[in-house]
Amino acid sequence: MQPAFSCQEDDLSPAPQPVRPPPSAGGWSAAVAAALWRGDQLGTAVSTVWPSGFAALDAQLPGGGWPGHGLTEILTPHSGTLEWRLLGPALRHICRAGRPVVLVGPPMPPHLPGLRFDGIDERQLVWVRADTAAERLWSAEQLIKAQACGALVAWLPQARAAQIRRLQVLATGFEAPVFVCRPLAALRESSAAPLRLQARVDIDWMLHVDIVKRKGPPLEHTLRLASVPGALSDILTPRMRQPSRLTGVPLPCGLRCELAWERPGAALMSSHTEKESNGHVVVRAPAHFSQQRHGSPTH
Repeated sequence: MQPAFSCQEDDLSPAPQPVRPPPSAGGWSAAVAAALWRGDQLGTAVSTVWPSGFAALDAQLPGGGWPGHGLTEILTPHSGTLEWRLLGPALRHICRAGRPVVLVGPPMPPHLPGLRFDGIDERQLVWVRADTAAERLWSAEQLIKAQACGALVAWLPQARAAQIRRLQVLATGFEAPVFVCRPLAALRESSAAPLRLQARVDIDWMLHVDIVKRKGPPLEHTLRLASVPGALSDILTPRMRQPSRLTGVPLPCGLRCELAWERPGAALMSSHTEKESNGHVVVRAPAHFSQQRHGSPTH
C-alpha cells in the first residue's frame, strides 16, 4: 500500500519567505494599501470617488464619496422620490462635467422642471424605459459593460441576490458610480454590494441615512442631512423649514414622510406624458424582451 503522501527530496527545501517590498518602494503600492484595511478602520478608495454633496455623509463613506468600481445600494420606503434628494448633488456635478447620467426603469417619468431646479441638465440625462425586471437587468448590464455613462441609476425592486452579485462583478471594471435603488424590504436580504444605505425623510426637510454596510466598522448612529428640494429652497420661509415647530405634535413616521416629501417634493418626479418629457433622451429596451413582461408595478 502506498502512503497517502510521501516526503520527496524537494520537500526538504527551506520554507518560502514572505515577499517584502524593496526598500526603494517605501512600502506596498498605493493600490494594494488602499484595498486593505483593518476591521476597525474605514476603508480607503481604490478608485475615483465623487462627492455626495453632504459633508457629513462623505466623512463616513470609504474614500470620502460615492465610489466607482462597485455597486452602491440605496434602500428607501418610497421608491422614486428619496433617491433624487440623496443622489441629486452628485448627479448635478457629473452632468456639469459633461458626462451623461443614465436612468434605468425609474418608477415615474423624470420631471424635467424639478430636475432643472436641482441643477441636473436634461441634455445629459438618458432615460431607459424598461418595464420588466428582465429588461432592467439586461439594460444595466449592457451599460456597465459598455462603460457608457458617467453615472448609472437603476431601479431593481425585484432583483435577486445572484443578480446583484453579477452586477457587482461587472461593476468592478466600471469606474463610474453605479447606484441600485431597491425597496426597504431588501434590507433583510444578503447583497454583494460593498456599500448599502438606508434613507428616509423627516418632517423638517431632513434625510435620515443609515449606512448598513461599508468597508469598515458599522456606523452606530443615523446621519441627519439637510435636504430641501431645489424647487422649494428659494420660497420656504424660516418657519416652514422647520414644520415640526408649527405642528407641536410628533407625527407618525409614515405621515412625516408623506408631508415632507410625497406632496411638495412631487415636483421632481411626476406622471407626465411622454410628450412633456422631451428635451432629454428616452430609450426603449430591445423589443425581444416584450414576451417576458409580467406587468407587476415597480413600486
